[in-house]
Amino acid sequence: MAELRAGGYEVRDEDAARLSPFVRHHVNVLGRYSFLSPDLAGGLRPLRDPSEPDEEEID
Repeated sequence: MAELRAGGYEVRDEDAARLSPFVRHHVNVLGRYSFLSPDLAGGLRPLRDPSEPDEEEID
């Protein structure tokens, strides 16, 4: 908000009170959503084998 005001834009306090810190640039008015998956260096890990026992928890 301070950056906008410093840039010469009028920012009213009653408008700024309605701002949200949640990112919602992936949602548009048409109801279409865009979620980009990150490029993973090693790719995806293999799925666990359900027939093998779970790893024991370490205290």
